[in-house]
Amino acid sequence: MKNNIAILCSGGDVSGMNPALKRFVEYAFTHGMQPYFVHNGYEGLIDNHIAPANYHDVAGIITRGGTKIGSSRSMRFKEASYRAIAAENLRSHGIDKLIVLGGDGSFRGMERFYHESGIAFCGIPSTIDNDINGTDYCLGVDTALGVIKDAIDQIRDTASSFRRAFVIETMGRNCGYLALVSAITSGAEVCLIPEISLDIHDYKGCFQSQIAKGRDYFIAVVSEALNSAEVAQWFADELGFESRISVLGHIQRGGNPSVYDRLMAYKFVTYAIDALLEGKSHSIICYTQSHFNFKTIDEVALHPYQLDQELLTLAREQFLPSHCQM
Repeated sequence: MKNNIAILCSGGDVSGMNPALKRFVEYAFTHGMQPYFVHNGYEGLIDNHIAPANYHDVAGIITRGGTKIGSSRSMRFKEASYRAIAAENLRSHGIDKLIVLGGDGSFRGMERFYHESGIAFCGIPSTIDNDINGTDYCLGVDTALGVIKDAIDQIRDTASSFRRAFVIETMGRNCGYLALVSAITSGAEVCLIPEISLDIHDYKGCFQSQIAKGRDYFIAVVSEALNSAEVAQWFADELGFESRISVLGHIQRGGNPSVYDRLMAYKFVTYAIDALLEGKSHSIICYTQSHFNFKTIDEVALHPYQLDQELLTLAREQFLPSHCQM
């Protein structure tokens, strides 16, 4: 078997994937390995869109969001017959090691693929939702938070000028991490996330008191898992504030990767390649308590992610109606 190694991106793209690709190529070459790109995720594995990568393929990409090699969500990869085709495609290129940038669904697919094919893999958590169990940080989160921060800061300017309430909806599926961190660090008046049961109606007395003392605009940050329209209507009906909804959407997934995401991309890939060279055959490289460590697929993909308790405590102290400053 040749000393060949491949990398692919699966699921939603994140800023930080391109820096990871750059490090992958350069670090593979330092170990005498031939790096390969799998284009368009698991779909590319099945369709044999697999090609050798060289330095010119990664020149200048460190500043770009998204992923140069594409990504996908593959229904075909869930079928054993297509996974067998994917395995044979990798073997035809002499590849027996694979790095996967993706989420827990991608990792579950690779776990099954490993047991069927024997092709070793290491997963790198890559999702702005930051909802993968076992890791405190996923690639792309810092850049996404920066995009949200800039958006809220700019929305605040117009909210204060027009005496409006703005409801800002962030991504995150059923995880409130982006909304919570953004609300805390932007000084929002309201944060609504699935992990904390809050009723917007409980804020009425507090907010009426604040309005009487001079507050003339509101910023509410709401997770996409909840009803932004209902919150905006409440501000209009109960407080008499003209309200607007800003759904940030996919701008959160793009943009120039932050310094932190570039650095984390380099570190994640370095640990992943080292792990494969050391004989770890099916693990996920996680980042917890400021340290990198490897966990099994069961630890990562078979347990729901839970928000950090310290963050939840901060949220309760800042956003519970009972703690609202009259």
